[in-house]
Formats: sequence, C-alpha cells, structure tokens
Amino acid sequence: MASLLEELSQRALDLGVPLSVQLDVTYRCNERCVHCYLDHDDHGEMSTAEVRGVLDQLADAGVFFLCLSGGEVLMRQDFFPILEHARALLFAVKIKTNAFMIREREADRFRDLGVESVQVSIYSHRPEVHDSITRLPGSLERSIAGARLLRSRGIKVTIANVLMRQNMSDYKGVEALAHEVGAHFTIDPTITPRMDGDRSILALGIRSEALRQVFRDPGLVGDVKEFCAPPPPANEDALEELPCSAGHTFCYLSPYGDVYPCVQFPLPCGNVRKQKFAEIWQRSLALNEVRSIRARDLPVCSACGHVSSCTRCPGLAYMEGDMRGPSPQDCEKSEARSGVPSAYRLAGNQVRRAPGLVQIGARSGRLLVAG
Repeated sequence: MASLLEELSQRALDLGVPLSVQLDVTYRCNERCVHCYLDHDDHGEMSTAEVRGVLDQLADAGVFFLCLSGGEVLMRQDFFPILEHARALLFAVKIKTNAFMIREREADRFRDLGVESVQVSIYSHRPEVHDSITRLPGSLERSIAGARLLRSRGIKVTIANVLMRQNMSDYKGVEALAHEVGAHFTIDPTITPRMDGDRSILALGIRSEALRQVFRDPGLVGDVKEFCAPPPPANEDALEELPCSAGHTFCYLSPYGDVYPCVQFPLPCGNVRKQKFAEIWQRSLALNEVRSIRARDLPVCSACGHVSSCTRCPGLAYMEGDMRGPSPQDCEKSEARSGVPSAYRLAGNQVRRAPGLVQIGARSGRLLVAG
C-alpha cells in the first residue's frame, strides 16, 4: 500500500495535481484549548452553497484525499450535507473532530457515508488534565465515548496526542487508552503561534530535555540505538529534494476561502471567493515561489548535517521570518533525535522561545506513529 501511495504522490507531483487538500469548514469550536492557534469567532465563513462549489472545483482539479477539519466540524449544522456532497464526488474523506458531539446518529452517518478515518485529539488519560487543556468539563469522557462509537461502526480512528507542559508525563497513558479503544495513536510535540501573531502560547511547549526523553523511549521509537544515531551524510539527491508536499501536492483552505500552502504555512496564495481554485493552484505567484525551492536553495540548511533527515517545516520557517531559512524548532527536534547539533546551533544561534521552553515539531512531519 505504501508503494502505491508513493507512486500516486509522485504521479501527482509530476502532473502538478493537488492530490490532497485540507478544508477547515469552520473555526468555531465548543472547546477552548489552551494551545489552539485559531480565532474561534465567525468572520464570515463560506455558506453551504459556497463550500459545495469549492468541492466541485477541487474534484475537477484532481483532488483525491480530502481532510475536513476546524474548529469543530460538527459546529456547522450543515456539516452532513457538506460531507454527503464530498462523498458523492468520491473524495477519500478524513475528518478531524474532538468527538464531543458524536452520538449514535452521528456515528451512523459517518459509517453510512463511508468516511475513511477520523482523528480525535486526546491530551491525557486523566480527566482533570485533559479537561483543563480543553477548558470544557467532561470533554475526555465525551470524546472517548464518541471514539468508541466510531470504532463500533468499523471506522478507523486515530488518537492524536499533542505534547505540552501540562500533559508531558501522560503520553503513555493516552497510548494505552488508544489501544484499549482500538484506535491508532500519534504523538506530536508541536505548539503553533496563533494566527493573529500572538506567540505567547509557545510557552506551553515542552522542555528540550523532555523531548529527548520521548525520542529515547523504546516503547515509541523501537530500537533506540538505531533511532538516536548521527544523521546520514548529505548527497546530491538530498539537496534536490522538496522541503515537503505543501504547495506541491497539498494545500489548505480556510473557512473564508483563503488558500495557503499548508495549515502550518500561512502564506496567502489567493481566495476562492475571488478566483477559481484551479487558477490559484496553477498561477499563484506565491505558490510558484514555494515550488521553486529545493533543499540546496536553503542557505543554512543545505550546509547542515541534518539536511537529509530533518523534518524541517517551511511554514514554521516562514513564521520565523524566512521560508528559506531554518526552522529553529525543527533544528531542536533533529538534535534531540540524534544528539548532533544543527548548523543553525553551531553558528551560535539560539531558538527563539519563552525562557527554558521550546516549540518543536511540524504538522507536515509527525514525530511518531504507533498502533
């Protein structure tokens, strides 16, 4: 299956096809997670008719994988009509939800409409910790109940655990809970600046010492000796590699019709309320600039020993001020994985962060997957 997906991705890249798209249908949410980067007010999200029209355009452009996310998708009363239209267009649909609002009826609809998978964020196996992060009493119990209902319908569920100071010691408990539910498990140490530019939530990120502990946990990464090894030397192939799929075979659409290379890469590229999606995808100067960049074009990273193994996120680098520069957070992750300093650190630079804390990771390159 992996080779088939790789072949499909390469074919899409060669043809300039947007194979995958994430569409956030709303930023509204019933939770108020302490680390969330979104503005949860509705500033004029697309109507049902507009969303359907966008889905038609995505299908015409060749999109196959569609992720519907938010906010909380079920905050939209028209979510199931939107989902019905997406499945009628034969998208392979993944949904991100906190599962708080999923009852028997919603689980049945997900099953009947052939949803490929559902991702549910769980921050701790302890209610007092999870609920303090979501700031919604009873959210752990309700979210797990929703995940169980989905699994009982045969739907693939992934429990996603974002690491931060409040829940750093709980990832093994969340993994055990995922296995008990029958779900897959992912862990991600990413805390993202707010969309309005507020960076204060970066103070929630885990300490670099704790990150090293995660990377050396045999239960998560397997053979620690093999995993925590010096990176392989760079070669010409590595220098010609694309930074990631953002803007190449993947892009992100906001509830307001804005198009970006990725949800983690807020570089404005156009708006589907003003232009057709295909026109933006093919002609956007911003997207074409993103597509022109190879690893060898990155002044610092191209000379770094981690260039062939780093999960550098160009979106995080962009938010640091230069999408051709290093992502200091990912430099920290590479160092935690291998114990070898990055070129960025060797040049005397320090990660810009709250005192003693670090933002690590990239949504485009998840740290661990188990289950």
